[in-house]
Amino acid sequence: MGAKRKTFVYSELENGVGPFITDRDALEAVRDRITDDLRRTVADAGADGIVVAMSGGIDSTVTAALAVEALGSDRVLGLGLPCHKSDRTQVNEARTIADGLGMEFREIQLQPLLGAFEETIGAEFESASAERPNERNRAIGNVIARLRMCCAYYAANRGSRLVVGTANRSELLLGYFTKYGDGAADTYPIGDLYKTEVWALAKRLGVPRRIISKTPTAGFWATQTDAGELGAPYDVIDPLLYRLVDEGQTLEEAVAALEIDPDLAREIVSLFAETAHKRTTPHTPEIANRDGFASVDP
Repeated sequence: MGAKRKTFVYSELENGVGPFITDRDALEAVRDRITDDLRRTVADAGADGIVVAMSGGIDSTVTAALAVEALGSDRVLGLGLPCHKSDRTQVNEARTIADGLGMEFREIQLQPLLGAFEETIGAEFESASAERPNERNRAIGNVIARLRMCCAYYAANRGSRLVVGTANRSELLLGYFTKYGDGAADTYPIGDLYKTEVWALAKRLGVPRRIISKTPTAGFWATQTDAGELGAPYDVIDPLLYRLVDEGQTLEEAVAALEIDPDLAREIVSLFAETAHKRTTPHTPEIANRDGFASVDP
C-alpha cells in the first residue's frame, strides 16, 4: 500500500474534478483507449471475436457496449447464464441490452448443472458446512461463477473467440470476484476503471438510466449487495483505494483526509491484503533460480 508510483493506467489523462475520470474529454480518451486495446488484443490472438457474460448490470453492459464499438456487433457474443428464478429479470435485461446493441445473445440455464453438482460433489462435503449456511451460500455462489466461466470458455473455444471479463478496478483491488470464476478472462476492458468511473462512462455511452441506478450486486443470493459484502458503498471505497493504492498515502493520511471511520478503513485494507492471491499467478517454489515462464523469441 505504501508504493509511491502511480499504478493507474490512465493517469496521464486530465481527470477533471477530483481524482477520478469523470469529465467528457477524459472519458472519451478512455473510451478510445479501451476500444483500441480490444481490437489489438483480439488481432494479436488471431481470434474472430469475443464472448461476454451479461448479467444485466452496469459492468457487463458497459463492457458489451465497448466491445461492439471496437469490433462490430457481428463479432461479439453475449451469454445469459441464469441459475435461479431470481435471475430471470436480469437475463431479460441482458437480452434487451444485447438486442439494442445488435449483437448475438444466447441464454443457457445453469440450474441443471448446479443440481447435478450439489447431488454429487456438494453432497460429499455438506455435513461439514451444514451449520454454516452463509459459508455454504458463498461456496455455491462460487460454483455458479465457475460454471459460468466454463460456459464462456466453451463458447469461446467453439467460436475462436476470447473471453472478456467485466470486473472493474474496485472489484479487482478488493478481490471481489470468484477466483477462476468471473475472475477468469483473457482481458478486462474496464479493469483499470474504479466503479465511480464506470458509472461516469456508462452515462457517456448512453447506458439506460435504469441500469446505471441499479444497486450493485454479484447476485450470489437474493438479498446480496456489494455494499453489504464489502462493508461500505463505492463512494466510500473508491476514494480510499485511490489514495492508498494510486497516491501511496498511508492509512492514517487517507483516513484523515477523507474523514472516514478508521475501523472501516482498516477492514477495506484487510480485504485488499487478504485477496492478493487473486491478483497473482499461482506460486511456484522457484527451484534452481528459474524465473517464472520467460518469453522466448521465435
